[in-house]
Amino acid sequence: MSENPDSETGFLEQLGQRVRTMRALRGMSRKVLAKVSGISERYIAQLESGKGNVSIVLLRRVSNAIGAHLEDIIPASEPSPDWPVIRDLLRKATPTQIAQAKDVLAGQGVAAQRRTFAGIALIGLRGAGKSTLGKMLAKKIGWDFVELNKEIEAQNGLSVAEIIALYGQEGFRRMEQAALEQLLARKELMVLATGGGIVSEPLSFELILSSFYTIWVKAEPEEHMARVRRQGDLRPMADDRSAMAELRSILKSREPLYARASAVVDTSGLSVDAAAAGLFSAVTPLLENDARMFAHG
Repeated sequence: MSENPDSETGFLEQLGQRVRTMRALRGMSRKVLAKVSGISERYIAQLESGKGNVSIVLLRRVSNAIGAHLEDIIPASEPSPDWPVIRDLLRKATPTQIAQAKDVLAGQGVAAQRRTFAGIALIGLRGAGKSTLGKMLAKKIGWDFVELNKEIEAQNGLSVAEIIALYGQEGFRRMEQAALEQLLARKELMVLATGGGIVSEPLSFELILSSFYTIWVKAEPEEHMARVRRQGDLRPMADDRSAMAELRSILKSREPLYARASAVVDTSGLSVDAAAAGLFSAVTPLLENDARMFAHG
């Protein structure tokens, strides 16, 4: 029996929405995706609008360019929001670990050890003030300040832009996760400023949420854009006339993930000192209860 045309239309619309969402999660403009995938920007626009009946080969090129798994783009019901994390863990697991996971899921094993508290992590879009405020907070409370992207660059001897150009989004996310795991292995309290797109990688974001007191540093889109322009950093939206629309799309796609943070600090309209005071207020309850008592192990 042939499928109902309405259901086919709905499927294509969902597919287009998922491509648009995954692209925005990675912070890629349509122009950048077209360049990386080798597919015309016009065709990608048709795909995202639900009007492009894309072949599986072209869809694979899109998913590879975005750095996503093909099955993440194809519309399908997922058992829970944790499924991407579980799936990626299974992909990396040894046969012994898979057997242990089966025992736990069947109620026959013990839960894995919980992670040790590593400090405070700041998440949010570029231009929110994570680095500036993170440095001020770390100095005030006497912890180390670490910028995750700089750690990635130091460990690999390449800039973030060079890593993405050479290894793509997927390669960068692998290096991001490796750098994060090395930081956690230090077992030292820190204030960590993360890259805006870390929420798009399930395992890395899960490491952040399970190891740090996580704070979403947010601002209005116009302020994000103004601050990024002042920094002279427009990647990946350079020379894109619709940069503001792209930024709003990125923020919209990431907001549900940013909202998983333990606290939110809105820096909109605030001076640096006022924003720093707001961040310190957000972590005061944590510090008053002695951060080491928040150990997960």
